[in-house]
Amino acid sequence: MTNRSSKRNGKMQWYRVDLHIHTPASADYQEPNVTYLDILRRAEMRGLDIIAFTDHNTVAGYAAMYDEIKTLELLTSRERATPEERRRLAEYRRLLDKILVLPGFEFTATFGFHVLGIFSPALRVRQIEHILLSLHVPAQALDEGLTNVGASSDVLTAYRMINEAGGIAIAAHANSTHGVAMRGFDFGGQTRIAYTQDPHLHCLEVTDLDRRGRGTTARFFDGTKPEYPRRMRCIQGSDAHRLTKDPRNDKNLGIGDRITEVLLPERSFEALREMFTSNDFARSRPYFGGQEVYDYVQMAREAGPSIVQSFHESMARQGGKLYAVIADVCAFANTNGGTIYIGVAADPTTVPIGVSNIGESIEILRTEIARSINPPLEVEIDAQETSGKSVIRIQVPRGNDVPYAIDDNKIYVRDEAETSLAVRDEIVRLVLSRAQRSATPIEVAKKTTASLRPVAVLAAEPLPEPEAQAEPAPVREPEAAAEMPAEPTKRARRSRTAVRTPSREDAALVGVPRTGVEIIGTETRKGEQYHIMRDLRNGSIVKNVTRTSARRLWHYAIMEHETNPVDLDRVQWSGNIGLWKRYKRGGVVRYDLVMTEGGHTRVFYGVTEDGMQGAWAHFISDEEPDIIEEIEEE
Repeated sequence: MTNRSSKRNGKMQWYRVDLHIHTPASADYQEPNVTYLDILRRAEMRGLDIIAFTDHNTVAGYAAMYDEIKTLELLTSRERATPEERRRLAEYRRLLDKILVLPGFEFTATFGFHVLGIFSPALRVRQIEHILLSLHVPAQALDEGLTNVGASSDVLTAYRMINEAGGIAIAAHANSTHGVAMRGFDFGGQTRIAYTQDPHLHCLEVTDLDRRGRGTTARFFDGTKPEYPRRMRCIQGSDAHRLTKDPRNDKNLGIGDRITEVLLPERSFEALREMFTSNDFARSRPYFGGQEVYDYVQMAREAGPSIVQSFHESMARQGGKLYAVIADVCAFANTNGGTIYIGVAADPTTVPIGVSNIGESIEILRTEIARSINPPLEVEIDAQETSGKSVIRIQVPRGNDVPYAIDDNKIYVRDEAETSLAVRDEIVRLVLSRAQRSATPIEVAKKTTASLRPVAVLAAEPLPEPEAQAEPAPVREPEAAAEMPAEPTKRARRSRTAVRTPSREDAALVGVPRTGVEIIGTETRKGEQYHIMRDLRNGSIVKNVTRTSARRLWHYAIMEHETNPVDLDRVQWSGNIGLWKRYKRGGVVRYDLVMTEGGHTRVFYGVTEDGMQGAWAHFISDEEPDIIEEIEEE
């Protein structure tokens, strides 16, 4: 059982929350005769510790409950309360002692996108209503609970105003109808990036946390996608418009049908908001009741090594294993931040080794990072449990003072799932990027989308396609949409690969892949070839790369370019794009892809599935590659 008592000794504990609950104050509530006591009793029955009333564009439900309580208190204090009224008041007090109820709203932004704003109980209802008025919700609509309120403010303004008011901004059912992932809209890449990566947005509420695989929303927003570099916390909420699930339509959920557990020092709004603003993603997890506890480390292993995640079985000094950990810290700080796990292999099927003497090992890491890395870098180091073993987790932020170096002269960067020494051009780029950090990709995206003009959806990697749904759910809008699908079966993936043929318009819009490398120039000096490499993830160009100076992926690309040039007659073509080679390298399936344009052929080496957006996804397959590329240890 989860310990749900209040803070006693400063220890963190898990609390169960449902932060998306409607009341009869919402016009589309399905059981209008339900009382607020009924809602609290149902929340107690589901074992909830914290709930939020989030009616459509109003705080009327939360206000009505407390108005009722005030009336009962007044009648009781004047000894005018009936026995039934005294019982109701006692029941309110009992339930509110067990359950923290937070005020909030579900705001309908421009184009119908839904945003949850959740606030401290210390904030007066009128102050929250002022936020809604400032978001252009008409005054006469404040008590109506309608989903449609006319020309309201945009999503980014809502995020900012909620955050600046000290609230928690959550993108409601982001992967479903009215969600900011923009399913069904012809607004493309930059707008979706801004709406899901904005710094004022605290998390995404999604409907598929019970699913696993590459097709889930949480995996999509885990920081590995080139266009979505900020990892987003994903939670689940019931979006309940009734007490219990509708037996006629299981998409109409009841209170607590989707629960999130959060790790807090106490049951309070302040502690909850601190968790949402932290970068510790292990402090929230889906709760499924009666099932195995969600293993955060195992889920990370199943996702595998990436540009933001690495694994080390040991941190022993012997054999350079401790240095490899420190190199990853340096590389993550210089790239996009990331998480390092020590005591487990990347292979999720192997039994975790664990780390003995956790406290001493953490102190060694703190000392070594402080001694070796310059300028100083603040990282978070703690212990996590997985399969009965204790492992160490290091959370590395994206550094604000790049480049970071080990022993003042070794600068590392992260390239997909590999850590490598930076070459000259990369060091120059890091130095220049420090001056440009004030103009973040998110801010650039905002400027690009200020006018909200439709752009091609293929301009950025799309979310996985939704499942088909035979009939829309009655009344309940958010659940009427098809949700993010589970991982496609091998048969479905192969079928899609065999049938889908991009049109001429697709080929014109798809652009280059978003991961891997491209050789864009070569010159020979004294019998040796010097190559110009382009990193497809960030577009950076590195000159004067040779076989001997190249890192792993670059070395592979150069060897292929020099010894195994593309034979256009053997390429698997689909329009003007094609697949040359599919192979597994370092446990990761990669693709060598080809594009022809204007009589010129471009080859993209080592592309991962994360970088195959739009028409490129035509070549993705779940079948095991015939070719396994061995990687030599450096």
